[in-house]
Amino acid sequence: MQRWRGLEEVPGDWGRSVVTIGSFDGVHRGHQLIIGRTVERARELGVRTVVVTFDPHPSEVVRPGSHPPLLAPQPRRAELMAELGVDAVLVLPFTPEFSKESPEAFVQQVLVDALRARLVIEGPNFRFGHKAAGSVELLAELGRKADFEVEVVDLKVRGAAGDGEPFSSTLVRRLISEGDMTGAAEVLGRPHRVEGVVVRGAQRGRELGFPTANVETVPHSAIPADGVYAGWLTAGGERMPAAISVGTNPTFDGTLRTVEAYAIDRIGLDLYGLHVAVDFLAYLRGMEKFDSIEALLDRMADDVKRARELTDGS
Repeated sequence: MQRWRGLEEVPGDWGRSVVTIGSFDGVHRGHQLIIGRTVERARELGVRTVVVTFDPHPSEVVRPGSHPPLLAPQPRRAELMAELGVDAVLVLPFTPEFSKESPEAFVQQVLVDALRARLVIEGPNFRFGHKAAGSVELLAELGRKADFEVEVVDLKVRGAAGDGEPFSSTLVRRLISEGDMTGAAEVLGRPHRVEGVVVRGAQRGRELGFPTANVETVPHSAIPADGVYAGWLTAGGERMPAAISVGTNPTFDGTLRTVEAYAIDRIGLDLYGLHVAVDFLAYLRGMEKFDSIEALLDRMADDVKRARELTDGS
């Protein structure tokens, strides 16, 4: 799959495309519907698929300081889109100047001149252009003049998560903030993942016999509620069952909120400086302050036992 940042990187001989546009944060099951339909129609028409997305998140430019917690960084989103069969991802830098472009200018520059769209597939609530003035109705009208069609796909998948609320990135963020990793996984179609570089921490885990990878997460990452979780730590292409702690280590009067993952039954791992991924499978318990190190060790041993059982065979 090709990845382009900015219109200038789109090859001049790319040919016609089936295109979908959006933030697609998390590439959840609703997003998978629209991207899957885009791939399907492109294959029917004998052309290639392009997903257009933005960096940073538009809200950070339009309303500075309002950046939502991110469900997946751009490289991870691209990986997930590639798995769905997408041919290319175009990341448009979302600048103050870009945010002021009219819907008509956006269509001409992106869909017509750069991508030569033959078909554009969107959800019913898609908005684009300055102050979100563009709608799918306007997009269809502009398409008739520019020789591309517009197809609208209903993204409202529902399940048990959120008491039957339609699947959305907003719902996933809420479930994650509540520590409901089962619900989040239902909407995402996979466990929620947090990524980052392993850095040196207080090294208390090593002293206690449970050495953890202290993950400095990607900025704006959607971090689960404080507590202990079962999941996996992936480093160097290896996926290892893990017990994961999120919080400030209250037993030691900590103040810095961290994500730490203990790779179960692994000895001598040296992960410092590596980019790793932490996948959250299930919430085990809330963060607690223990009266003694012995009580903490007993609970940690129980956490590891439960995490091992939950990840076994998963």
